[in-house]
Amino acid sequence: MAEIAIIGTKGGWSSEKLADAAEEMTGKRMIVEMSKVRLDLNTGDAWFNGSNLASMDALIIKKIGARYSPDLLDRLELLRFLSMRGVRIFSAPENIIRVLDRLSCTVTLKSDGIPMPPTTITEDVDEALIAIKEYKEAVLKPLYTSKARGMILVNTNVEPRAVLEAYKKENTIIYIQKRIHINDQDLGVVFLGGKYLTTYARRKQDNGSWNTTTVSGGKYAPYDPSPEIIELAQRAQDLFGLDFTCVDVAITDQGPFVFEVSAFGGFRGILETRAIDPAKCYVDYVLKRIGHAG
Repeated sequence: MAEIAIIGTKGGWSSEKLADAAEEMTGKRMIVEMSKVRLDLNTGDAWFNGSNLASMDALIIKKIGARYSPDLLDRLELLRFLSMRGVRIFSAPENIIRVLDRLSCTVTLKSDGIPMPPTTITEDVDEALIAIKEYKEAVLKPLYTSKARGMILVNTNVEPRAVLEAYKKENTIIYIQKRIHINDQDLGVVFLGGKYLTTYARRKQDNGSWNTTTVSGGKYAPYDPSPEIIELAQRAQDLFGLDFTCVDVAITDQGPFVFEVSAFGGFRGILETRAIDPAKCYVDYVLKRIGHAG
């Protein structure tokens, strides 16, 4: 039987689902919390609760920590070292590093001509005010976040300087994206092994929230995208080489826009709307890649 460890968070819904699938398909279950890993650079061994991750057949990265932060990049470096020593890791740590930082992801997408909402990057509050005046309404987005946590909606109806100055205390880089009208929903277009798997929608509820995330009350729903939407999402995810990911796409009157390519991809929307178990699909994919297909 193959030995597969899940890099995740104990008690985290998606991490536990992935561990359940690994146990069902391999007979073994392990969730590795990176904060408790000891890497010996001299021997190349990485220890977690007495198990050597360097001897595993594969590691699947679901979460690097409970919250997004620059600290996660350092944890990924530990895994990148194991990867360079020959440990099979899904997705490859160096590929996750390229997409985890919102600015790095945005620069890659824009440089390849992927349509995104108008975006401004600066460290200066006065320059940020110029962008907000141009956009009329914008969203301030932390570079390390998920499910819209820490994002702030600003507009020119209320003086935004105080908001920006408070935001700047917590964020060196001010990432400003023009708010676009998305008809109360956006899409999660899912890929496994670089191939299209399915799509679901996140629909905003009538609760006064400006975003569609489930944290703000949004609900998942099935959605069948056009071939053009799938092709756009495919182009976006192809830039990063992730084994499992979700591309956030909004359909607007100006055409489709990509918000981001997810570093880890979500499971719940797929399971709730498509009757597809993404955890089992992912473990099966990994087993086939390492030559342990059932």
